[in-house]
Amino acid sequence: MTSPLTTPTAPSSAVRWTPRLWGTLLVLCAAMFLDALDVSMVGVALPSIGSDLHLSTSTLQWIVSGYILGYGGLLLLGGRTADLLGRRQVFLVALGVFALASLLGGLVDSGPLLIASRFIKGLSAAFTAPAGLSIITTTFPEGPLRNRALSIYTTCAATGFSMGLVLSGLLTEASWRFTMLLPAPIALVALAAGLKLLPRSAREKNHDGYDIPGAILGTASMLLLVFTVVRAPEDGWASARTLLSFLAVAVLLTAFVLVERRSPSPLVRLGVLRSGSQVRAQLGAVAFFGSYVGFQFLTTLYMQSLLGWSALHTALAFLPAGALVAVSSTKVGAIVDRFGTPRLIATGFALMVLGYALFLRVDLDPVYAAVVLPSMLLIGAACALVFPSLNIQATNGVEDHEQGMVSGLLNTSVQVGGAVFLAVVTAVVTAGAPAHATPQGVLDSYRPGFMVVTGIAVAGLLITLTGLRSRRTTPSVVVARSAAEETPVERVPVRD
Repeated sequence: MTSPLTTPTAPSSAVRWTPRLWGTLLVLCAAMFLDALDVSMVGVALPSIGSDLHLSTSTLQWIVSGYILGYGGLLLLGGRTADLLGRRQVFLVALGVFALASLLGGLVDSGPLLIASRFIKGLSAAFTAPAGLSIITTTFPEGPLRNRALSIYTTCAATGFSMGLVLSGLLTEASWRFTMLLPAPIALVALAAGLKLLPRSAREKNHDGYDIPGAILGTASMLLLVFTVVRAPEDGWASARTLLSFLAVAVLLTAFVLVERRSPSPLVRLGVLRSGSQVRAQLGAVAFFGSYVGFQFLTTLYMQSLLGWSALHTALAFLPAGALVAVSSTKVGAIVDRFGTPRLIATGFALMVLGYALFLRVDLDPVYAAVVLPSMLLIGAACALVFPSLNIQATNGVEDHEQGMVSGLLNTSVQVGGAVFLAVVTAVVTAGAPAHATPQGVLDSYRPGFMVVTGIAVAGLLITLTGLRSRRTTPSVVVARSAAEETPVERVPVRD
C-alpha cells in the first residue's frame, strides 16, 4: 500500500503534497484556529457583556469557565470516541455543533443561556481537537512529513490566539455579539470544505466493546476537577467544599485507573504512559500552557488596571509574540528532524523562563521597547519551539488506532494545566492583595504571581532535561526505507 502523499517511486526528500491534501490540512487548521480564537476573544468582551446583560462578576467568570469545563472535562472521551466511531465523522459533527453554538451565543439575551452556549462550544471543541490532531497523525506518516504538518497545525493555533486578542478589541467596539458570532461563518465554511476533503476513516473494528464505566468515570473526574479548580478561588482553597471536591476527584480517578487496568477496550490505555517520552510530553504540556495562561492573565491585569491601557492597546502589546510564532513555527518541523524534540522543548522552556524572569522588572512607568518587548519576543520564540514539539513527541511511536486517545490525553494535559495553574496564580495574587489598593501595592501583589509563573516554567525545563539525559545514555539508530518498499519499517527511536 502506497502513501497518499506521493507516487511509489518518489524519494522521501521529494515528496509533494497534493491540493487535496493541502485542503485537508487547511480544514483541520481552521478548526484549531477557531478553538484558539474563541478562547482569546471572549476575555476582552466580558466588561461589555456584563454591562449589556446586567451580569455580576461571578456570573461573568462562568462565561470563560463554562467553555473550559466542557473542553477540559470531555477531551478524554472525545479522543477515544474519534478512534472508535471514525475520526472524520466525529470531527464534522462536532464542528457543526460548534457553529450552531457560536450562533446561539451571539443571539441570546440572558446570562445562563450564554453560559450554556459556551459550555456546548467547549464540549464540541473537546471532540474536534483530538479528532483533528489524530486525522493529521494518521494521514501523514511519522517523520519529516508529519513534523511539517504538525508545525503548520500548531502555528494556526498560535495565530488564532494572537488574532483573537486583536479582533476582540476591534469587534467589541461595535458590539460584543460580533465577537460571539464571528466563529460561526468560519466554522460553516470549514464544515462544507471538510465534507468534500477529509479522508474517510473506518471505525475501529477490532475492539472488545465500549468502555462505558471508564467513559463515565473519566469524564466525571475531569469535569469535577476543572469545576473544583475554577471554583476554589471563590470558595476558598481550604474550605470544606473545595477539600471534599478534591477528595471526590481522587476517588473518581482511582476508580477510573482500576477500571482502565481491567477493561479489554479502555478509554485510556495506561500502558502508553510507560513511555518516558510520552510522560514528559504530557507533563511538559501542563507546565507550558499553565505558565503561559497565568502570565497572560497577570499581564493583562497589569496593562489595563495599572497602566490604563485599552483592550486594543493591550492586545497589540502581545502581538509581537504571536507574530513571531506565526512566522517561525512552520519551520519547526525541519528543525525537529535535525535536533529532535527534547532539545527543542528544553531550548523553548529556557527561553520562556528567561522571558518571564525579565518581565519581573516592570514598574508603573515601563518603556515598552526596553522592558516589555524583550519578554514578548522570548516568550513568542519559546511557544514556537515548544508547542509543535510537544505535539510531535506525544504522537510519535503511537499506533494509528490510538492516535485519538493520545491526542485527547495531550489536550487534556493542556487544558487542566491551564485551569489549575491559573487558579494557583490567582490565589497567590489574591492572598497578597493590599488592604488599601495603591498602584504600587497592587503591582507588588502581582510579583509573587509572576514568580510562580516563572517557577512553573522552570519545572517544565527540568522535566525536559531528564529526557536529554536519558537520550545521551541510550543511543539509537533509525533505519529508514523508501516509499516504494513494501517491507515493514524497522524502527529504533532516536528522538522522543
